[in-house]
Amino acid sequence: MKDLKYRVYFENLLSDVKNELVAQALDDGKRALGFSCYFIPAVLLNLDGCFSLRLRAPGTTDTGIATYYMSEKTCMFSRSILERAIEGGYNFLSALMGTETCSMMNRSQEHFEMLNLVKDVNDKFYVTHVDPPFVMKDYAFTHYEKQLRIHILDKLRDTYGIDTSDEALMKAIDEHNEVCDVITEIGNFRKQENPPITGYEFHLIELVSEVCPQKLILPYLKETLEEIKARKADEKPWYRVRVVLAGGENDDPYFTKLIEDSGAFVVADRYCYGSLPGRERIEVKPGETPLAAIARHYMYTSQCPRFMSQDKVHGRKQYFKQLAEEYKADGLIVEQMKFCEYWEYERMYCMNVMESEYGLPCLGIEKEYVTAASGQLRTRFQAFVEALELKKIKNGAEVK
Repeated sequence: MKDLKYRVYFENLLSDVKNELVAQALDDGKRALGFSCYFIPAVLLNLDGCFSLRLRAPGTTDTGIATYYMSEKTCMFSRSILERAIEGGYNFLSALMGTETCSMMNRSQEHFEMLNLVKDVNDKFYVTHVDPPFVMKDYAFTHYEKQLRIHILDKLRDTYGIDTSDEALMKAIDEHNEVCDVITEIGNFRKQENPPITGYEFHLIELVSEVCPQKLILPYLKETLEEIKARKADEKPWYRVRVVLAGGENDDPYFTKLIEDSGAFVVADRYCYGSLPGRERIEVKPGETPLAAIARHYMYTSQCPRFMSQDKVHGRKQYFKQLAEEYKADGLIVEQMKFCEYWEYERMYCMNVMESEYGLPCLGIEKEYVTAASGQLRTRFQAFVEALELKKIKNGAEVK
């Protein structure tokens, strides 16, 4: 297929946390609000006067200083974020929004305050933490809504004078939904037998929508959508099998490319920084306040392995199966950042039950934040692709 018009531009945007569009928004007087977890609703950070920025540390090669503060037994993602902050890479932030979910990421974000990493540049900079509940009860929902009000909206209003009224929230929801609609429509092309887009390209598109001011990236997304609609796929599908990719923090499109270079089309992105979940429309029910709608949406759409109740544990496996059926996937790959306790449990559970109970072959991968040992990973991906091909041949023979 012909390269997408903005493929290289998107790759360049992802090469630096303070990319061209972020710098443009800052020059326009907008405030950059960093976050790293789905439980910080990005829609709340995109009120007029500010924009959301999901934390990344592209190009990280060493985390020596961050390791000194956090130890080598913490995940490289959290250490990479801290390392980039120590280097001054996040000095343009106005605030950092954290959640009481991952203790390692909490430690990383606490060091932003303890070491005055941004406060020396912006004396109004602050770090705040939301305490999201992990049970689906009415009192938990109420608690989460209150947390969002206190730690996000009230802090933005009192510190920077941001309009947090219901009218402002409704406008933010409408703008958020517009981005979600475009991303979802692009992602739906992956359901086709011979789609006009690759998983790598979709990974680029979804990521730039997370790390660029949405008002500035939206025109590029819309143009790319129209380009894909008119794009002609190769005469024959380029892939050998189709897979769902799940896991924790995965902001490395080249990891997806490595899988696809091995012959597996990544048709669904069920990982942190992915669109499933993440790009569903927020619907405000009659009589519901905008904040209540936002809290309900993020609570009920979350597929975070931090939820330990049996209904959520089994629900996540059913969600994997649902995605495999919807996107016609042959197997599931679950990646886990080294030392990530939640996704380590999830990965091991998936490997044990997904094929035996749901009939979906599963490959588990433990990796560092930066894709290393690509030769070994490529070998494992190729072996998984061959196993899926053999299964398809066998099933085809049995049908005959």
